[in-house]
This record gives sequence, C-alpha cells and structure tokens, in this order.
Amino acid sequence: MRVLKQHPKQAAICACLVLCGAIALIAIPKSIAKAPKSPETPRPAMTVTVISPVKQIWPVVIEANGNIEAWQESLIGAEIGGYALTQVQAQVGDEVKRGQILAQFAGDTLKIELAQQQAALAEAEAAWSEASDNAGRIRKLGDIENGNGALSSQQIKQSALQEQAAAARLQAAKARLATQQLRIKQSQVTAPDDGVISARSATVGAVVQPGQELFKLIRQSRLEWRAEISAMDAARIKSGQQVSITLPNGQQVNGKVRKAAPTVDAHTRNLLVYVDIQNASLDTAKPGMFAKGSLQTGQGEVLTLPGSSVVMRDGFAHVFLLGANNKVKMQRITLGRQDKQSVAINGITRDAQIIASGAGFLADGDVVKVVAAK
Repeated sequence: MRVLKQHPKQAAICACLVLCGAIALIAIPKSIAKAPKSPETPRPAMTVTVISPVKQIWPVVIEANGNIEAWQESLIGAEIGGYALTQVQAQVGDEVKRGQILAQFAGDTLKIELAQQQAALAEAEAAWSEASDNAGRIRKLGDIENGNGALSSQQIKQSALQEQAAAARLQAAKARLATQQLRIKQSQVTAPDDGVISARSATVGAVVQPGQELFKLIRQSRLEWRAEISAMDAARIKSGQQVSITLPNGQQVNGKVRKAAPTVDAHTRNLLVYVDIQNASLDTAKPGMFAKGSLQTGQGEVLTLPGSSVVMRDGFAHVFLLGANNKVKMQRITLGRQDKQSVAINGITRDAQIIASGAGFLADGDVVKVVAAK
C-alpha cells in the first residue's frame, strides 16, 4: 500500500483552516449582536372624544344658605279674661279669612251684664229728662227780665247743675253700655287677617286671662327666605333682584329680594337678606326649613364644560387634558355655578383639549384613542 505524503506547506494551510474554523465556531455566537427592538406602542386605555371649554354669558350669582320663615306670624290672644272657652272652631293648618270666628267664650254672664247696662242707661235717660224739665221750668220762673223773678239765682243755678249732672250720668251710662257691647264682641276670637293657623293652644273649657295666646297665624300664607351672605357681598345686594331657592327635596322655587338687614351680625359677620318666595305654597315650603339659594346680581362671561367631563378625586374636581402622544393628564379645577347640563369652571384655558366622557375610567398618564365626536 502506497502512502501519500503531504507537502509540508499544504499541511500548514490545512491546519490554519481548521484552526480558523474552530475559532469562528466559538466566536460567532458571542460576536453576533442582537438587533435592537423597536419600542412597543402602548395600547390605548379607551376610545374618547375631546372638547374645549365654551365661553357663555351666565348670571353672576351669590350662593347663600338660610331658613324659610313666615313673612309675619300673628299671635292671637284673648282680649277678655275670667271666662271659659265654649267653642274652638279652628285647628292647625286651617286656612282662615279675616274676621272668621276661631273660638267663643261663654256669653251668659256677659249678656246679663249687658242687660244691666241697658237698664242703667234707661234710668239715666229718665233722670236726665226729669232734670232737664225741672231746669227749664225753674229758668222760666226765675226770668227776671220778663218780670218772673219768683226764684232766687241760687235756686236757678242749682237746677242747672242738677241738669248737667244728669246729662253726665247719661253719658257715663252710654259709655258703660258701649264697653259691655265691646266685651260681648270680644267674647268671639276672630282672625285679624287671611292666613293659615300655625299653632293652637286654645282648648274647650279653659278659663283664660287677658292677653293669653290662643292661636298663631301665618299672615296671608306668605313665606320668606332669610339668606345669610358674607359681609363682603353686602354692597351687591339690591331690592328686586331675582333669587333661585332649592328646597330640601330638590325642588326649586323663585323669589325676589325684598330688603337687606341694616346691620351685619357681629358674631357671624354675615348679612341677613329677606327674600319673598313667589311660587311656593305651604304644601311645598314650610317655616323652619333649611334651604340653599343663589341671588342673581348681574351677568358675566364664564368657561363651561359638560358635567360628564368632570370627575371627583379625593374630594376635588378634576378634568383630563389631552397631551402629546395622546397621553392624558389629570388637572385639578374649581367648580362654579351649574345648570342641568353644564358647569362653570376655573383652572384651565379656553383652548385646552378635555376628555369629553368616560374620564372616570382613566388614570393620570393613560394613553387614549381619540375619535371625532358624532
């Protein structure tokens, strides 16, 4: 068998090739650099539409709190005393008219006393008539100028005094009779004005004293809202300004400023404003209720947003602003007056891009997909 001998030069070349191949096999996995990955685009949190604040002309208002009270509450009491109540004809909540009988005192004793005064008056009239006739006759008998001076001047003077005394007793009897007639009238407790009975303490059989309270009456069923406002707003209050009042059940009623108190409360530093309630009855608004309201003092420009674009976080109002790369930023704002659809806001510019709806599902820094509003 023939053995072929390699040339030394060829052997060296082969060895170099083998060595290079081994080095390449070892070095290639470490030397090959991974291609840099392109950053992944964040997935939108939700699809939204954007809006900008709208400038509107809104009334300039002062927000206030206060109580609803009766415009005037009359205290109806007894004008006579020592007599028992025999009838009580009005109850709490009854609507009454001026002069309507509310209660009646026992009148038997008063009628007897009236008869006595009528008899006394008749007696006084008779006595005066007799004294007047006697004085007339004496004046004739004592008429010296006509030659009839049969009586002395003292007798004539005495008859004249008796006539005057009888006339005075007659007037006194008439006054006593009028007083008794007035007491008869006062035995009926009547309403001093139209209105609604708000309280009753009168009971049948009770013997009351003069001046004792029997009923309370809300005059003309009128109510007023007594609003408390800050002293710094006192100069803006004028009579006749329109007022919107919100009752505890959410119902709104209208009112008009009647007047403001002349002084500011030294303890609260608040001014009391009296507002006549115009379109509410005692069925909806009642004295003693607490109510909120707004007093319209003029008009001004405000920025408004739909209420759906505002979210409450940690007790404060926020909106989400659309920024670069469709990222949203939560921005705190201040709320003003609101109506059924819009709310006045402060804290952002007119050209801001605001997430219109669904903001309650977003977080600061979320990416959104913006679509055109339908």
